[in-house]
Amino acid sequence: MSAIEVMGLTKRYKDFQAVDDVSFSISRGETFVLLGPNGAGKTTTIEILEGFRTRTSGEVKVLGQDPQKASRAFRARIGIVQQSAGDLGRLSVRDTITHFASLYPNPRKVEEVIEAVGLHGKASEPIKKLSGGQQHRVDVALGLIGNPEVLFLDEPTTGFDPEVRRAFWEVIRGLQQEGMTIMLTTHYLDEAEELGHRGGVIVDGRLVALGKIAEIGGRESRKPEVSWVEAGVQRIERTDDPTLFIGELSKRIGSAPENLQVKVPNLEQVYLQLITDHRNGVKIED
Repeated sequence: MSAIEVMGLTKRYKDFQAVDDVSFSISRGETFVLLGPNGAGKTTTIEILEGFRTRTSGEVKVLGQDPQKASRAFRARIGIVQQSAGDLGRLSVRDTITHFASLYPNPRKVEEVIEAVGLHGKASEPIKKLSGGQQHRVDVALGLIGNPEVLFLDEPTTGFDPEVRRAFWEVIRGLQQEGMTIMLTTHYLDEAEELGHRGGVIVDGRLVALGKIAEIGGRESRKPEVSWVEAGVQRIERTDDPTLFIGELSKRIGSAPENLQVKVPNLEQVYLQLITDHRNGVKIED
């Protein structure tokens, strides 16, 4: 059963098409990662799903409801972490999170959430005295405190140091084990690989790839690349079976290939190629 359904979603601002006929679905308990360069339409899409932005056309359902017409009860079922920290005033971290917890029917434990976002040592500090990265961790805590069924994370680990970022991944893995549905945008492709079950790549408002994280871009984009030097010339060949190819190559040249390397494209290489191909008008095959 789908937690989120998006069909033909379009958002237009006068002559600018921010989102152009985007369709995808997210199953309950799935973590879906939306990737794309700045200005591609990621945040616009996620804000429409949250109910904070109206759409021009298309259909959107989150937990069976149109977020554009969502009730207060619906709001209690979703959690939101935006890109930038808000102005949360003079209250301490603990007091702020405790206050927000009181607004939900089934909140998570305050101290558990503070620990999860790495702010246990700052719990008594006024939020205004925290660094920008620490304030963003408060945003993450406020997204988690309501114990949502669907959690929207818009670049949640921006400003986190590597240690805290990986600790946050463990928080997300715990939520995944609980069956929470998560929609994530991120510029960290290792984060997408670590946390995502499926994902999509959006470029200039168009969804150019969709599927399991390990399969995004299609089979052709994931072909291993064999490189070697022959007669002083660098040569490259992409093949489904590098072992067979290298064996045949060795027989042909009568020795082991010089400077032999085999590389399997990672998500970053596939992602960058998808963007380049789209902007160059190359047809992208699944």
